[in-house]
Amino acid sequence: MTDVVTDEVPVVRLDPTGSDHHGEAARMREAGPVIRAILPGEVTVWAVTRHDLLADLLTDSRVSKDWRNWSAIRRGEISDDWPLIGMVKVTNMVTSDGATHQRLRRPVTKTFTRGRVERMRPDIERIVHGLLDDLPNHAAADGSVDLRQHYAYPVPMNVICELVGVPEPWRPRLRELVDSIFRTDTTPEEVVRTQTDRQRMLKDLVELRTRESGEDLTSALIATREQDAESFTDEELTDTIWLLLTAGHETTLSLLVNGVRALLTHPEQLEAAREGGEQKWSEVIEEVLRWDAPIGNFMARYPLEDITIAGVTIPEGEAIIAPYSGVGRDPEQHGADADRFDSEREQQRHLAFGGGPHICLGAHLARMEAQVALPALFERYPNLKPAADIDTLVPVPSFFSNSASTFPVHLH
Repeated sequence: MTDVVTDEVPVVRLDPTGSDHHGEAARMREAGPVIRAILPGEVTVWAVTRHDLLADLLTDSRVSKDWRNWSAIRRGEISDDWPLIGMVKVTNMVTSDGATHQRLRRPVTKTFTRGRVERMRPDIERIVHGLLDDLPNHAAADGSVDLRQHYAYPVPMNVICELVGVPEPWRPRLRELVDSIFRTDTTPEEVVRTQTDRQRMLKDLVELRTRESGEDLTSALIATREQDAESFTDEELTDTIWLLLTAGHETTLSLLVNGVRALLTHPEQLEAAREGGEQKWSEVIEEVLRWDAPIGNFMARYPLEDITIAGVTIPEGEAIIAPYSGVGRDPEQHGADADRFDSEREQQRHLAFGGGPHICLGAHLARMEAQVALPALFERYPNLKPAADIDTLVPVPSFFSNSASTFPVHLH
């Protein structure tokens, strides 16, 4: 096959408000397996729109995760007030390669173990049932409750903050900072303020847990650094904690919202989940992750040399994005009915948690939270109904997050 020159590759302008993630993803797939995408600020990147091609890319040693290899940043074309900068310009295991990636990932792997997550189940159940008890107290004048604000958000936020060791009074501001990072409609002034405030909060957290250590991940990572001074620099430590806090609750928040939305619009599958027990709920959650993945798009890789994918050559130093929610509905991977929510379908591999050496460390925690929170919600409120047309819910204004910004429901 003759390589396609850049001028011949289709270009799709992505909507920073996220108004139609799945429609946009379908248009990207129709445009071709490899396309050009225009981001806010007229920043042009590449996108790989097929599941198999993206899965291969995530394991390709010829591409880097390090934003320092993005030629547009090296040329000074991406400023520190760019709306997406907070998801790109960080220094932790997500944005590192090879030995550096292993050095930064290893201490987290040792402390954030599967066993530790399993031991958190009673705490997750306590948080979930406390929030369910309190839901009626948040009813608006029309009797509706915003399920996102009062359930889907505080479940993972409280879980990850207890795990990481964030004091409760700090959590409202932490939520504002994470929300600002994921949104793509922020002003340059807000971008700069958010970066300044999040760095200050993380520095304060490290200082607090250095003085007052506990059974939390921050204390464990600080102890690791004290035993091995080369394990983390100051910046790597704070950005690793930031990764745990952001990835540890934003994706689960969207998973819970999207799970409830899927089940309320497919009542026969909700009934099957109620009758099917733990295994059936696990199948439902995997189908939600495939069909309506929490992450819409993510900055994926930067080629270290010219690479060719599906006959299209992507030059060294260009940025490639991963449309994770889009490839979840790729018919070549999931069949001609990939647009249909069906927890009975034969499960195929999905990329909701990424893939390759950078696959999400928190996937087990996210699944456990959903396996506790979703059945408990429908058991406590079996007559739960949407208080607005689900098809008209306003999405989070984000290039990254695929979820609704509010989700009003009637509990009874």
